[in-house]
Amino acid sequence: MSIEYIVSEGIAGIKRAKLASFTSIFSLFIAVFLLGVLARVSYNAYEVAQALRQSVDVEVFLNDLSEQETDNLENRLEEEELVENVTYISKDSAAAVFKEEFGTEGASLADLEFLPASFRVKMVEGAEIEKVDSLVVQFAEYEGVEEVSFNQKLLEIIETRFRTFSLVGGLIGGLILLASVILVFNTIRLTIYAKRSLIKAMKLVGATNSFIRRPFVMEGVIQGVIAGLLALLVMVISFQYILPEYIPQVGILDWPFGKWYYLSGAMIFLAVLMGFWGSQWAARKFIRKTSISE
Repeated sequence: MSIEYIVSEGIAGIKRAKLASFTSIFSLFIAVFLLGVLARVSYNAYEVAQALRQSVDVEVFLNDLSEQETDNLENRLEEEELVENVTYISKDSAAAVFKEEFGTEGASLADLEFLPASFRVKMVEGAEIEKVDSLVVQFAEYEGVEEVSFNQKLLEIIETRFRTFSLVGGLIGGLILLASVILVFNTIRLTIYAKRSLIKAMKLVGATNSFIRRPFVMEGVIQGVIAGLLALLVMVISFQYILPEYIPQVGILDWPFGKWYYLSGAMIFLAVLMGFWGSQWAARKFIRKTSISE
């Protein structure tokens, strides 16, 4: 069986059942479009969560230490596995930051030199809250450390919100995928039912189920290609031209990994895959059930 015959029969199947094919393509389009939007928003949410994680540093405030004691403590902090880098903030630097943040009202307080020297400890990307919290307790026990500041609550909120968002998004995406595959399944089933007389005739002359099934599978694949391209086109137009007019923040949402073609390729591939699964499922089930003797 030639590729030309399979493709032509697949296109003919779409034309024969126009309403059912339109419903299937539209459902696939909606599913892939929504999943594409969800993927793009989720990626940017992940990037923001990572940036917030990195902005939550551990501040280790020091007692009055000699230069040698300060260096030894810095080396000890840097040896920890979860620590990415350590920045020393002297008393003078702390006072300068205080003046900058509080202006002239804070200048007189800064001059009193009540601000201690400290180390700003940046953790490695993806460090777990429990491990960081345990490390903070360990830092507090080091000799020469007066106090350790760590905004654990903020980090917990960030992680909880992101996990909830990912879970809800995954469930919604799964339901959308399932509904779309079922709609493709029903479309191909209707097409097979409409051609049951032709299928019986083909079986009478010796055509195998596999031979008969291929054009129907191709029909589902073509539906997937059309739906994927439409979903990609609508997403580009929406994010580039329509939504930024009403929600300016949408215009700054990046494509995943900074490149348009990763998500674009995934959307088209997913649409084709859903079309293939739905049509393959229906074709295998109903062509086998179409008996010559009926």
